[in-house]
Amino acid sequence: MIYQHNFNPTISDEDVFNEIVEEKEYIGYYNLVNQETQGFKEYACSVKQKNIVVIGIGGSTLGTYAIYKFLKHSKTLTKQLYFLETTDPIDIKSKLEQVDLADTLFIVISKSGTTIETISIFKYIHSLITLDKENTLIITENDSKLNAYAKANSMKTFEIPKDVGGRFSVLSAVGLLPLAIVGIDIDELLLGAKEVHEAFFNVKNSREVYIRVLKKARFLTEYKNSFNINVVFSYSSRLEGFNKWYIQLWGESLGKVDVNSTRQGLTPIGIIGPIDQHSFLQLIVEGKRDKSVTVIKVDDFYSDLKIPPTRLKGLEELDYIDNIEFSSLIKSQADSTIECINNLNDIPCDVITIDGVSEKAIASLMYEYELLTSVCAKFMYINAYDQPGVESGKIILKEKLRNI
Repeated sequence: MIYQHNFNPTISDEDVFNEIVEEKEYIGYYNLVNQETQGFKEYACSVKQKNIVVIGIGGSTLGTYAIYKFLKHSKTLTKQLYFLETTDPIDIKSKLEQVDLADTLFIVISKSGTTIETISIFKYIHSLITLDKENTLIITENDSKLNAYAKANSMKTFEIPKDVGGRFSVLSAVGLLPLAIVGIDIDELLLGAKEVHEAFFNVKNSREVYIRVLKKARFLTEYKNSFNINVVFSYSSRLEGFNKWYIQLWGESLGKVDVNSTRQGLTPIGIIGPIDQHSFLQLIVEGKRDKSVTVIKVDDFYSDLKIPPTRLKGLEELDYIDNIEFSSLIKSQADSTIECINNLNDIPCDVITIDGVSEKAIASLMYEYELLTSVCAKFMYINAYDQPGVESGKIILKEKLRNI
């Protein structure tokens, strides 16, 4: 008997894991944790400018911004880092007004080398100041037109590997180089990611990361029709950049058509606690049951800032908050939200507590989310690494611009 089929039954955890292991051979982000960083650090030490302006969009900036936003107030950084991402003319002008262009290194990042938003801003800055090998760094693929431009103008370049997609590229030169230049410890970043990598792939030693990633991915994909919206509720304003990065990673990777021509997708939402306790929590608690919630807490803020025992006439009933550290207050707010959701018994909720405000902590979180994304894609029978929907929009844009 000869038997053929084109249907896909539910895949086992073991099969998914084996597919991820096979995927490591041709998807490069998995192995960035093992790269050599000496070249990045040597270049970083050579940079004399005080201001670093990254010109890029999407995967070229969001991951770097997430790490910088998380760490910049806890580190003694040697330089200021700015991001030019949008073609909003008011944003471009206002950001450049903050910067001494004569004391700035411009880092132009585009994997393809032809990103319209990036090249548009690059052209504008060219009109303001001479961009040359002394103040310009290019990060792109080796065979891109942008790389050819850089070589023709003797500009320093670093490579984005072809097998590393933009939204998975934060631990490549895309993120490590700007972060190293401003004084962030990129070896600690890679160490944090590597610990998650080893804990996931070396299941004989510890199955904790393997179990939680596979379990969460399976739940989210098997219940995607019931809980299609995935809310990341981050209890620290420092994680605002992480939320933006997560939205791109999740949306662009998982909004796809599967092998059976069925439209798939999980809708990401990133909100900040305690701010959004006063808005979005109402929708979670009493709204439609179509959302799962991940609460992210920070265990140690490295701050002893307290609520002072200031007497406010008429508000004496709130004196019980006197002398409480703000870090304790925000942890209690997070715990109250978690308890509120769990008491309802019909909203899927998990809690991630990161150790503190450090390179290892944020890199561990981001690398685990990359793994989670890849595993979800396997359960959904989709390709996590392409973006045909985005590409079709780019084609339309080019035609419109040619006709202006």
